Amino acid sequence: MKPTPAMSEDRFVANVRQLAAEIDALNHRAVREYEPVVETLVSMRSRDKVQVEQALDGLLSFCGFAPALELYRRLCRHYWDIDPVATASYVDAYRTMWDTDEDGR
Repeated sequence: MKPTPAMSEDRFVANVRQLAAEIDALNHRAVREYEPVVETLVSMRSRDKVQVEQALDGLLSFCGFAPALELYRRLCRHYWDIDPVATASYVDAYRTMWDTDEDGR
């Protein structure tokens, strides 16, 4: 039986829904994985640049998901007192990757 255009569209929609569900699950998993890391770095007042930057690097990919963005911001605020120049580069990386120009410019 040859698929009709409607069947193809239904399959496409189903595939998009599945992909969206997988992305959502991955976002939630990232937050579960990074939350204790960020909590430890901040609560222990870690000054270990390598560990902080590894966490920021990993979180950046998930900053389109609000809970991950909150972790990223929290870690950036912590890192500001340690290395403001590096922190500014992480803020810029976020803006480049995720910020939208709301004025349409």
